[in-house]
Amino acid sequence: MAASLGVLDYFLFSLMLVLSALIGAYYAFFSKKKQNTTAEYLMGGRSMGVFPVSMSLISSFISGITLMGMPAEMYVYGTQFWIIVIPVLLASVGTGLLFVPVFHELQLTSTYEYFSMRFDSKVRKLGSLLYIINNLLFIPLIIYVPGLAFSQASGLSPHVITPAVCLICIFYTSMGGLKAVMWADTLQTLLMFGSMVTIVVIGTAALGGPARVWQMNQEGGRIEFFNFDPDPTTRHSFWTVTIGSLFIWLADVSANQGMIQRFLSMPTLKKAHWCLVILTLGSATIVSISCYAGLVVYATYRHCDLISTKLVERNDQLLPYFVMDIAQSTPGLPGVFMAGIFSAALSSMSTGLNSMSGVIYKDFLQNWFKKEPSEAMASFIMKITCVIIGVICTVLVFVVEKMGPVIQITGSLLSVALGPLLAMFVLGMLFPWANSMGALYGGLIGLVCSSTLVIGSQQAIFSGKLTYPVKPVSHIGCPDDIPTPASMVKNWNNSSMNVVDDEVFFLFRVSYRYYTLMGFAVALSAGLIISACTPRPPRVDPRLLSPPIRAWVRSRSPVQCDVRRQDSHETGAVAEVTGMLS
Repeated sequence: MAASLGVLDYFLFSLMLVLSALIGAYYAFFSKKKQNTTAEYLMGGRSMGVFPVSMSLISSFISGITLMGMPAEMYVYGTQFWIIVIPVLLASVGTGLLFVPVFHELQLTSTYEYFSMRFDSKVRKLGSLLYIINNLLFIPLIIYVPGLAFSQASGLSPHVITPAVCLICIFYTSMGGLKAVMWADTLQTLLMFGSMVTIVVIGTAALGGPARVWQMNQEGGRIEFFNFDPDPTTRHSFWTVTIGSLFIWLADVSANQGMIQRFLSMPTLKKAHWCLVILTLGSATIVSISCYAGLVVYATYRHCDLISTKLVERNDQLLPYFVMDIAQSTPGLPGVFMAGIFSAALSSMSTGLNSMSGVIYKDFLQNWFKKEPSEAMASFIMKITCVIIGVICTVLVFVVEKMGPVIQITGSLLSVALGPLLAMFVLGMLFPWANSMGALYGGLIGLVCSSTLVIGSQQAIFSGKLTYPVKPVSHIGCPDDIPTPASMVKNWNNSSMNVVDDEVFFLFRVSYRYYTLMGFAVALSAGLIISACTPRPPRVDPRLLSPPIRAWVRSRSPVQCDVRRQDSHETGAVAEVTGMLS
């Protein structure tokens, strides 16, 4: 390692943590509006501005997995994954058209209250459970990845720094509520952008400019955007990335309490749509910067591969190694980078903790009380819940270190819950004839399907029966004191071949980018079939349907609607509506 963290670096990193904690302390103890009601704690009083909400949305979507996993993806597998920006743009249109208007009109505290209004309380609990599963799988990963960066830079174990950082995140999230989360996210988003831009600018200048970086990657076989191979087992092709990622992004925004919660914090639908636009453009920008950073890293070490020479232990440590290597000429750069990486993790973690505390309270704990708790007591319970979940997620960090590349493992794990959850919302909003039995059992069948796919494929990967082709590497420029494996060819004219055991079941070999789509398709199909074979719901409130479906229903025939609360604790915007579409 060419450099290590210095006093300035530790100061800059600590400053980010201190500022985040101070934001939480301000909203907990000094703000005029204390976080002692559910509206304030979960929705920011529904009075937040477009800027902090948009920054919070971006930081919630962009985690350390993006900032470190994307460069590793470009270095090892090439640029095919970069076209993910296309489905991001397409999915945002669907989100703004089909889902956000419904949620914003209903003004629900928990997104999954929708299920009890459209179907019944069992479907609501299943939806909430799927969301909790999704977060418990995701949060430990996003915490561990920055720990790898810190370990690469300092030599300390990731398990030393991650608990300390998590405690600060738990503090400002539990005490400060959504407002603290959003303003901390804003600070952290600016750090993310600033650190990544600084790194790629310095790295590009050292290599002779963007054109030279691109040329080096072309010579190394990294540039690939239009692999139209229709084979679904191809890890990343144009089709697997665009089609698969379309459903992943759609589910991650439209069926995600953390995202919808921020849209609901806006006073008008127009402002919510502006937040979605900024989220889309900001996410596409930071993804592109991260991907380009991978090209810079490869161009820098194109003649001496960092992975096979064991200069880095994992693919995800490539960018930290590069940052520390160029830090000799830029004092404080490692500290800014570490602050940016951990900012991405903290923002995603705080979003998950805040939204999960609300979901657990509204959809599970609230019904345990014979008498509905006061607003202050409800807020206190959610804060305690936030702390408990945070501790659980911190402990789970110790489980994820033996997993593979974070881009693939994250996409695989998230598909377990995202596909079925998206299907349940689609059944409710786009199919007026879908009923509660279809939504419930369709979601369960989809969950079983997704879980089977992920477990089967991961077992095949861990056992070595299934591997994926990587781009060729070179050792011709390695110094004499760096040992290179004799089995590696010292040029980049030969590429690795797929290693696939014929005994691996075909579906387990399908690209992980399709898992969410497959879980969604199974859940939706099962839900529609079950709904067709069981009694149709007699009445549907038109506000529970997406705007295009409302117009379609209106053009066919008037639909009587009658929606009543499922229990005395639900506080959705629609308590009892009787009317006619005309």
